[in-house]
Amino acid sequence: MKSDLIATRQAIRQGLTTSAQVAEECLALAQSAACDLAFLQLNPDSLRTTAHQQGIENTPLAGLPVSVKDLFDIQGQVTAAGSVALANTAAAKHDAAAVARLRLAGGGLIGRTNMVEFAFSGVGNNPHHGTPKAWDALTQQQAGSAPGGHAPGGSSSGAAVSVATGAAFIGLGSDTGGSIRIPAALNGLVGFKNTARRVPTQGALPLSTTLDTVCAMTRTVRDTILAHEILSARTVPQANLPLSGYRLATARSLMQNDMDSTVAHAFERTLNTLRSAGAQIVELPLTELDELPAMMATGGFSPAESYAWHRQLLETSAAQYDPRVCARIMRGANMRAHEYIDLVQTRAHWVARMQKALQGCDAVLSPTTPITAPLLESVAPGAERDDEFFRVNGLLLRNTSAVNTLDGCAISLPCHAPGELPVGLMVWHGPMRDDTILQLALAIETCLNHPT
Repeated sequence: MKSDLIATRQAIRQGLTTSAQVAEECLALAQSAACDLAFLQLNPDSLRTTAHQQGIENTPLAGLPVSVKDLFDIQGQVTAAGSVALANTAAAKHDAAAVARLRLAGGGLIGRTNMVEFAFSGVGNNPHHGTPKAWDALTQQQAGSAPGGHAPGGSSSGAAVSVATGAAFIGLGSDTGGSIRIPAALNGLVGFKNTARRVPTQGALPLSTTLDTVCAMTRTVRDTILAHEILSARTVPQANLPLSGYRLATARSLMQNDMDSTVAHAFERTLNTLRSAGAQIVELPLTELDELPAMMATGGFSPAESYAWHRQLLETSAAQYDPRVCARIMRGANMRAHEYIDLVQTRAHWVARMQKALQGCDAVLSPTTPITAPLLESVAPGAERDDEFFRVNGLLLRNTSAVNTLDGCAISLPCHAPGELPVGLMVWHGPMRDDTILQLALAIETCLNHPT
């Protein structure tokens, strides 16, 4: 695996390398076959300027490359959200809040990353700009042997590939139903979805104002903690508790249905490894999770709230949309006011009941996704593959979106063995439990990397 940000920053401070040298290495990777279709725009001049700043090595990010999902404003650039319908809009006058915080911390913006159009899918396809292939960070090769490759996960597809290949140390993205954790799982990365209110969404094109979360992917948990501290402008306290100091749970309902064999074996092996290290793991019914399909029967928050934003653009430019994205947005056109209000109220009651059910538990362990990365050819654009695409999309989003509905926080970290397609372990809880989830993830990562 490529060195993480903290190790690279230490090497810079020890004089073993320089920010400028690392920037050039990352730019070369960003332009290599490994990153094919991952970037929509590279910013070599901006990155080099940052990397050559005097004293940059003493900043939290030391001038190291950070990629930015095409969803976020960067001053002087057009924010197109992976679409062509917005390609001719005016350039942003200011950085998004998250981008500004990364800059202030010494991050070098290497470029804008590819994404699902308007962030509305968990698969990763983009028919306008092409789709990058999933990249397994643990074996440093494109996942699987199929000539067409595997889907990278979405919607932060390019962000994941940029980090997994080593072109960037942090991939800034968003998570409305799993758009950070799904590509993290399918590319062997760490992806943290903080409690939504922790990081401002200002300057990010919205999908769902209720569920949108600004967050990032990295290669290690300690890098994820650093990224979260910068994005949330707060410090995560150190706990240093052993695994035996946490009470963990699994949920058989919903979260573990329809697992493929690779995910099932990796998940069970992970639980056994954690138990051997002293973790207390109990099983909770969490039957409340089974209520989610009925709760979202009228479409859910994302279609309704995205349609409110897109309706005028659709009147003039619907033909320029990805048909699959357009179909999902248009579901919101049919939601009635009372249905939306009912959804808001039902969700509030459901969150309260879930929080009660989770009392006494420090975190729940689940597969991030019940399946490994699908073959790109099976979900490629084309009406003849729509049924398979929507089936796969539903599976990829099922577990992660439950945490968004909960207004919770969750981290996905790799739990597969060498030679297996990447599998993510999701560690999650309700809102404002971010510190516990991050502290626990450090202990789990250490255990999985050094099981003896």
